[in-house]
This record gives sequence, structure tokens and C-alpha cells, in this order.
Amino acid sequence: MFNILKENRLRVKINTRPFGEVEVLEQQIIDFTEGILGFDHIKKFALLDTQDENSPLKWLQAVDEPKLAFIIIRPVDFMKEYELVISMNDIEAVGAKDADNLLVFAIVTIPSNPSEMTANLQGPLIINPEKRLGRQAISLSDRYGVRHRILDEMKKAAEG
Repeated sequence: MFNILKENRLRVKINTRPFGEVEVLEQQIIDFTEGILGFDHIKKFALLDTQDENSPLKWLQAVDEPKLAFIIIRPVDFMKEYELVISMNDIEAVGAKDADNLLVFAIVTIPSNPSEMTANLQGPLIINPEKRLGRQAISLSDRYGVRHRILDEMKKAAEG
């Protein structure tokens, strides 16, 4: 499970929206010191895989709020030419010197018709896996919106 984070054997039990009570490794817990937009009072989230190992989707589960979980995706998993353009202040806030070693995710919205799911590329989530610090940044690029259609981008990538 999420082997991109440093190995550590300490396990923590948390209650989750998608899976009920689960045990997670301590390194799966990320501290969002400023929270996430609209949820700034919640600071700790766990990165969880979905039950489908081949899915690019992940869960970002609030550790202390079992009912709060976000579906997330790495933009590079559906958009061929995604480029992270954020301020140096955002990068430094997660204890990094540059963006090269950061994990980047976008929050996914899945409406009643799942083929219309979108990703918020205007407010990417950046995570420093080494320090286990996360932040919702603001994209400085005008190419990305808050409702970027995932399947449309996947079709473009397949055609190109």
C-alpha cells in the first residue's frame, strides 16, 4: 500500500468512509498544517489505495473525521502534458527545496454520471513524502480549472 512513502512499521487504526476501520502505516498520514480549502480545521489525512489496484484513483481520508474523504488522482495519470506551476512559498511550506520530489494530486468530483468526473487542477494537493507534509496550493497557470474533465483528457492522450 502506497510504497512511494518511506518505509515505517508503526501502524495506526482509523475509521474511514470507504472501508470502515482500517490499519494504516504511520507514513501514510500526511499533515496538512493549513487544512484543505473549506476544511481548514482538519489537519491530518491518510493516503489510501482504492480496492482496485489498477485504478489511478486514491482516497485522502481525514484521520479524525471518518465521514470526510476525498477521491484524488495524480494529474499525470490522466493528462499527458500536465505541468505543476505553483509559488515557491507553497513548495517551501511542505519543507521542499523544489517541486521535483513532491507528490501531486487533484481532488476528483464524481457526479451522478461518472463519465463527467472532473479534477480540480486549479488547487492541486502537493505532498512532501519525506516530511509527510501536505498543502493545497493554487496553480499559477491559467490552463487549469477547478473542473477539468478527466475522461476528455484521457481521450486526448489516447488520440495523440
